[in-house]
Amino acid sequence: MANEFLDQLETREPEVREASQFGLLPDLVRNAIAGAPGWASHLTGVDAAALTSRAALAKLPILRKSALHSLQVGRPPFGGFNVASGREIGRIFMSPGPIFEPEGLGADWWRSARALFAAGVRRGDIIHNTFAYHLTPGGWLLDAGGRALGCTVIAAGPGNTEQQLEAIQHLKPTVYVGVPDYLKILLDKAAELGKDASSIKRALVSGGALFPSLRAEYAKRGVSVCQAYATADVGNIAYESPGPDGAVEGMIVDEGVIVEIVRPGTGDPVPEGEVGEVVVTAFNRDYPMIRIATGDLSAVLPGRSPCGRTNMRIRGWLGRADQTTKIKGMFVHPEQVAEVAKRFPELGRVRLVVTRTGEQDVMTFKAESASQDAEMAARVGEAVQQATKLKAGVELVAPGTLPNDGKVIADDRSYG
Repeated sequence: MANEFLDQLETREPEVREASQFGLLPDLVRNAIAGAPGWASHLTGVDAAALTSRAALAKLPILRKSALHSLQVGRPPFGGFNVASGREIGRIFMSPGPIFEPEGLGADWWRSARALFAAGVRRGDIIHNTFAYHLTPGGWLLDAGGRALGCTVIAAGPGNTEQQLEAIQHLKPTVYVGVPDYLKILLDKAAELGKDASSIKRALVSGGALFPSLRAEYAKRGVSVCQAYATADVGNIAYESPGPDGAVEGMIVDEGVIVEIVRPGTGDPVPEGEVGEVVVTAFNRDYPMIRIATGDLSAVLPGRSPCGRTNMRIRGWLGRADQTTKIKGMFVHPEQVAEVAKRFPELGRVRLVVTRTGEQDVMTFKAESASQDAEMAARVGEAVQQATKLKAGVELVAPGTLPNDGKVIADDRSYG
């Protein structure tokens, strides 16, 4: 029944769907203001009954995801944005920032089942879930969706590649779930060790960009890969859905959210097709998010999906509105780069450059320094790893070498 239910919802006419959403929005906002002091402060003077159109929604102030940390410090644990009480919260997670997020008690609370279903996952599939289950919500988010579809989930988490291959060879999962790059690591290591990973035929990836060259490589190896776009505070936002010929065109917005594309730094919607910042309103009565600005860039993709699903489409992830960058599934913030620079007052300008080598993200920390000795580079590298939890190469360059453009994180990866 769950699979039939998902298909039925996805093919409603867009006008019918949007009318239903804006029929529910006033009540969502009214309950948020009444039940959550954070929303009461943020939406002071808002007439919930008037929120019956996109134009009316666009008049509300945005809530910046980047502001959640300071708001939670001032009003723990969730900044006053949760309506659910402690008894109605099943789990609490901590994302980089740190930002704390609640999970309610309902089934598929994050709405990930639809993304899995669109990727071809069905009841009876065995899902090898390599998203982390420790503190962060990624593993639980996809775990819940898989179980809602009637799948068996292997709670693998990240790392321990050889141990994971033992499990894959023995349990023969049909679906991989995790960041885009790690599937290649698993498949390459399986070939090296003579382990059988051929049971994996489908994958749903998130937490990083799925580069066209990597998708093509997976296809050659017999794995059909789709990607989902989700965040810890909202859950599933959009997902890919192949057409009859297997081609993918953009990402379909999930029905549990309203997505707006706005001019970065403002809350003003941009014309259809123009690149802007993704702003999301999520219909979650436990932890409502009303016009939360994600910091991600995308654009509306006109027309309908060839797969038959009718909801609004976006072009997918097109970068960051600020300099915050996702690398190997982890966000790296300009503040973290600044933290490294503060430890070494002898350095001039610094810049973290992100590239791709061998279908893997590569970080290089470049810094102006009068001294380019190996010991200094090693100490800087250790500081970068401590600040970002990721390893980086270090290049010390002559003073005046780096551009004077205010950029401290340069994402030089090609997104096709």
